[in-house]
Amino acid sequence: MCRHLYDGYDCVNMMCPSLLDKATHPTNRQEDWEYIIGFCDQINKELEGPQIAVTLLVHKIHSPQEWEALQALTVLEACMKNCGRRFHNEVGKYRFLNELIKVVSPKYLGETAPEKVKVKIVEMLYSWTVAFPSETKIGEAYQTLRRQGLVTNDPELPLDRTLIPSPPTRPKHPVFDNEDMGKLLAELLRSKNPEDLQEANRLIKNMVKEDDARVQKVTKRIHTLEEVNINVKLLTEMLTHYNKDSSTDSDKEIIKELYERCDKLRRAAFKMATETEDNDTSLGDILQASDDLSRVINSYKKIVEGQPINGDITVNCFIRDSVWSSGGWDKRKMTF
Repeated sequence: MCRHLYDGYDCVNMMCPSLLDKATHPTNRQEDWEYIIGFCDQINKELEGPQIAVTLLVHKIHSPQEWEALQALTVLEACMKNCGRRFHNEVGKYRFLNELIKVVSPKYLGETAPEKVKVKIVEMLYSWTVAFPSETKIGEAYQTLRRQGLVTNDPELPLDRTLIPSPPTRPKHPVFDNEDMGKLLAELLRSKNPEDLQEANRLIKNMVKEDDARVQKVTKRIHTLEEVNINVKLLTEMLTHYNKDSSTDSDKEIIKELYERCDKLRRAAFKMATETEDNDTSLGDILQASDDLSRVINSYKKIVEGQPINGDITVNCFIRDSVWSSGGWDKRKMTF
């Protein structure tokens, strides 16, 4: 196992720079989708995947080598399409947006950055304002570029996509989607060949098993989300009244048990999120549950254990002249 600290984050296994290095290597003759998809997959597997990923990507995007930087932007686009809301939230923070703006702005890297890289960043920012209107800071960053005269006209891009097509699909096991399964089953049932009828019987049994598994999965998800809601509320309430000196031993034991349960549920919620398709309407509820669990777990660590938590301490990652306040990054300190 590869494990080391990278800009304050604990990088595990392939989330170390190796995947991104291979996906953006200057000697690549074309985009290497095997490593790009692998990088996206790893982001979705790791609890802090999005935070680690944007940190790694910034270093590549700032590369003086045009092809390496362009490949990094392609990886970034792929992540925006395949890594869901958690990744969108990280990209939509001023801390990251500043790093893109620095490449375009002549006050920072704009004088030396390759023109193709600057153009692509502008196109990406504009496309995201259309594709992700809820990420308001992206729109604000793009409008800042316009106000400063760094962008005079909006790029001419189709409004229904975010610059790149979906990556090539990976080979899958020979299973049918529902429509094809229905057509095949109808043909087998019309056949007078005994072997075809046996095959139809086998398919029907498999469909029943798949449907049962789907129902069980939905039921388990509903119960898990309900349990998350209950435990988060209980732990939040008890932490509100917690006092290191005056709280009883019984209360402290209950708080500890609730914390341990929430920590276990967070792992379960993350597993559910990685196993849920992006177009599944339940994904938003799962990610919200994961966020709620992370928040209350951090509160426990801060209040009970006295641990400093990211967001409660000054962050000194990229924007040296930005400041962190209780309301987030101070917009007035953005380095546009």
